[in-house]
Amino acid sequence: MTDQISSTFAALADPTRRAILARLALGETSVTEIAAPFEMSMPAISRHLKVLEKAGLISRGREAQWRPCKLKAEPLKQASDWLEEYRNFWEQSFDRLDEYLKTLQKKEKRDAGNKNGSGRKRR
Repeated sequence: MTDQISSTFAALADPTRRAILARLALGETSVTEIAAPFEMSMPAISRHLKVLEKAGLISRGREAQWRPCKLKAEPLKQASDWLEEYRNFWEQSFDRLDEYLKTLQKKEKRDAGNKNGSGRKRR
């Protein structure tokens, strides 16, 4: 069995599925409306929807002839929380790099000042 975050990232790996999720973020809509901007068959769209549904990212219903799809954002929140840990890591790394660069700049200024001042005679 695959864990939720792995399923989420696997589903997000395809640009068509990401585009479908972006559309569903605007609100519930039909499979036909989802398929409209894509140059692919309805069975191909259906396969993408099945992947998203299996990953828990969408739900599909049936109301007479209408087959509404709806975004389920909880798995995206879990993935975002997981990524947040790494964002913190990178921010801390950049902060350390920034401090190191400031230290180097101060040292360069100090060294440049010593070179300029050491060649002059005092009166």
